[in-house]
Amino acid sequence: MPHPPLPRVLMLPKWYPHRYDDQDGDFVARHVAAIAGHAEVAVLLATVARARLPQLAVCEADWDGPWPTLRYYYRARITGLAPLDKLLKLLLYFACVAHGYGQLSRRWGRPALVHVHVLLRTGVAAWLLRLLTGIPYLVTEHWTLYLPERSHLIGPARRWLTRLVVRGAAARHTVSQALGDAMTRLGFTSRREVVIANVVDTALFRPVEAPTLPEPNRPLLHVSAFHDSVKNLSGVLRVVAGLRHELPNLRLRVAGYGPDEARLHAYAAELGLLADGTVTFLGKLPHPVVAHEMQQAAALVSFSRAETFGCVLLEARACGCPVVATRTGGVPELFEPAGAFGLLVAPDDEAALAAALRRVLTGQLPLNPAALRADADHRCSPAAVGRAFADLYSAILSASQAPR
Repeated sequence: MPHPPLPRVLMLPKWYPHRYDDQDGDFVARHVAAIAGHAEVAVLLATVARARLPQLAVCEADWDGPWPTLRYYYRARITGLAPLDKLLKLLLYFACVAHGYGQLSRRWGRPALVHVHVLLRTGVAAWLLRLLTGIPYLVTEHWTLYLPERSHLIGPARRWLTRLVVRGAAARHTVSQALGDAMTRLGFTSRREVVIANVVDTALFRPVEAPTLPEPNRPLLHVSAFHDSVKNLSGVLRVVAGLRHELPNLRLRVAGYGPDEARLHAYAAELGLLADGTVTFLGKLPHPVVAHEMQQAAALVSFSRAETFGCVLLEARACGCPVVATRTGGVPELFEPAGAFGLLVAPDDEAALAAALRRVLTGQLPLNPAALRADADHRCSPAAVGRAFADLYSAILSASQAPR
């Protein structure tokens, strides 16, 4: 018997790799890639341009890639009057989405489902599309904005609109139970709610039989976007500065980029960590190089104040690398049973972080790399995540087609 046709699903992301940053929303791109084996997908992104544009908006259309992808860029400054530009950019966003939907409808076909990745204007667009066409949508959320540490930043208008959009969705998907619970406390509930992990490329992130560096010389590794108010790399640097005389072989390699990059470089220099080679900044690295760094590391160190999932924590686990991280957001549920995959400390507790790193670097944290790898493969491999989304799509589409 022939297989039934795959459902056609339109992806509507807030974050997705683009011309200005090929790693922006890469976790969304990995979800899309995992889903692509179970659905016929297309991606429609509209985002603010980070450079001057000759016109109000431009479209980059890729019809020949693994799936159709339309990327729209619209001007950041239109009149020079900030309040007016804010409104005009919102209108440009919806105009780009409408134009892109028209192109996709003609060349690709009408979707059976719209999949929103990260709110809010994406969700409003899907909500309006449902009103006009009857096409159901679901919402995937990754954002730390909804966690208790940051939810005070949600204003009344955004809160009202988010509640409207999520309640209108056929399903709400979060990448951790903690994020789902946080959204529920805020009233952002849907008729169907599921937790599906982020994706780790377990073919790339894998253990090596024999690390190049011997055990005493293996460094610590930190990988993050340099938003220090959230990721707290400055706290890691202070802890390393306090430990380096006690542990003369201590080295920290830092991969990443972001708005606080120059300030963090300067702070590391002020602490004397660059002159003696204790800390090395590696800059923005492609994923294969990140995997190599994890394979050689004694442990991955994360000191975040808010985290909905923490892709790098599971990427390290897939490489058989222990993790020292913070007990915040969705992280604790990734570390059950306690002690099996690494060590957790309270956010901002630099003394506890120092004690945890001391344990790692003095060989007091014996973990089995094969067990770490097996857990990551079970929890967040592309195959496992793709199957989970296929089941979710099937449930949504079956419910939408049932007689009422």
